[in-house]
Amino acid sequence: MADLPPTVFVLFGATGDLAARMVLPAFDVLHRRGLLPPDWRLVGSGRGDRSDDDFRDLVRDALSQHGDGEPAEGLSERLRFAGGGFTPDDPGQLADAVAGAREELGEDAQLVHYLAVPPGAFEGITRGLDAHDLAKGARVVFEKPYGTSPDDFRELDELVHSVLDEDQVFRIDHFLGKEATQDLHVLRFANGLFESVWSREHVAQVQVDVPETLDVADRADFYDATGATLDMLVTHLFQVAAEVAMEPPVSLTPGDLQEAREAVLAAFRPLAREDVVLGQFSGYRDLDDVADDSTTDTFVAARLWVDTDRWRGVPFLLRTGKRMAVSQQRVTLVMRRPEGPVGTLPGGGNTVSLSLSGSGALDLGLVAKRPGPGLELAVAGASLDLAAVPGGDPLPPYASLLLDVLTGDRSLFTTSAGLEHAWRAVRPVLEDRPEVRPYEPGSWGPEEATALAAPCGWAVGSGG
Repeated sequence: MADLPPTVFVLFGATGDLAARMVLPAFDVLHRRGLLPPDWRLVGSGRGDRSDDDFRDLVRDALSQHGDGEPAEGLSERLRFAGGGFTPDDPGQLADAVAGAREELGEDAQLVHYLAVPPGAFEGITRGLDAHDLAKGARVVFEKPYGTSPDDFRELDELVHSVLDEDQVFRIDHFLGKEATQDLHVLRFANGLFESVWSREHVAQVQVDVPETLDVADRADFYDATGATLDMLVTHLFQVAAEVAMEPPVSLTPGDLQEAREAVLAAFRPLAREDVVLGQFSGYRDLDDVADDSTTDTFVAARLWVDTDRWRGVPFLLRTGKRMAVSQQRVTLVMRRPEGPVGTLPGGGNTVSLSLSGSGALDLGLVAKRPGPGLELAVAGASLDLAAVPGGDPLPPYASLLLDVLTGDRSLFTTSAGLEHAWRAVRPVLEDRPEVRPYEPGSWGPEEATALAAPCGWAVGSGG
């Protein structure tokens, strides 16, 4: 990327789990593919007192476990570490480390801060960037959740805007960085087969379904303070629902895409208590770092209504949970029953479904005649693996979004106004929280969630 300026990256939380699993492998992928600037440095920031070589060993271990093995050639020598922590009163070693990197690259080097830290650390780091003159002209990436309540979001947002302009702020949601999520608007707007039926006249339900078999034992302290609603619903699932529900943008340029997605977020009707089911898997309270009387939700299912002419009256069913029967990441349009001479239809057909896992796959559930002498109907499937599209070279979500930060492409990042709409939609459920119901590990969550998807039933798992 010869047209990108020299860049100093600062990775807060560089020794943490998120950095090891997601962020550091993303840097390695971009470096391998020649997608980083010709000259760059990565300064890891942390509380411990590590040498640069210690940090390089940590990065090597992270890539061995979560990346492509050994670091790409030329990556390790670009790594630096700044210990001593970072607060508004004391920058630790970071200010000197950034100054040293700028001496190597040039004083006009672009500065990108990545906050791979718990949300409780956002305020202190943001104030510190201002206090130590590290905010001017910089781009700052915030992980989710951006706030832990509507009021907390507003306070954080006011602080961030007192230090940074909106165009400096990148609120990351890795679900929007998935190849398949981006395929949602391309498949729809570039294919008349789909665009012509993408409305209430033809669609009975939209389902955004992300069940997980994973536990939370490796991050139970974070999760018990957050839960499924804040960790997944108000971030990932709302954003994917907006991708499905948005009106056609003027163009597919970053600004027009972002505007279209956030306009439909404003049309999300605030969730009603009866439209939300919360659950907690049996055994969750036995995990280390989880309180014995915890009421944290590890499962949430919601019936969302989008008050636009295109979607009015069509339920958007959102579901996610830990320790469920399968792991899936799927968007399904359940089509209305066609009028005509066909009588009873078998369940499970008449769907358009997109897997968001990996590079994605487009799956069609069709009703066909079962081969044989009679006129018996059956469900048949057709699948297109989007990784098989000729010439494809997909990036992992975090690598894709990091590249967008570098180039200033904001199409997959949510603005302050967009998140304000999302918090408005979820506020009633946070203020009048439904009962958290138990469910067994390996199941489909609380039985009450099945009723939300009536009469069609969930396309993934129970009822589908």
